[in-house]
Amino acid sequence: MTFTSIENGLNSESDVRDSDDDCKDSLPLSSRGHRGGNQENAQLSREERRRRRRATVKYRTAHATRERIRVEAFNVAFAELRKLLPTLPPDKKLSKIEILRLAICYISYLNHVLDLT
Repeated sequence: MTFTSIENGLNSESDVRDSDDDCKDSLPLSSRGHRGGNQENAQLSREERRRRRRATVKYRTAHATRERIRVEAFNVAFAELRKLLPTLPPDKKLSKIEILRLAICYISYLNHVLDLT
């Protein structure tokens, strides 16, 4: 056991190893023998690496593009569903929740018609 481990109240060898790991984290990167960004990233947690990657302009731009495409596809699907639903007047503007509720009612009605025949 080292003097620092006695000072910190550590008893076992695993406590000493854990204590040494804690010391490495408090040292500057140059003291730990790191030279490049890749080695620095290896010391970061998965969550921290993900956070740093998502902070780049390239990532945010790509993410915004994917989200825009997703939302456009979503809106196209609602427009196509809207065209299949009977309303008066036919060009009445409906919200997405109104479209879904009307679709549920219309499907129920069609099931009822099929049950009668």
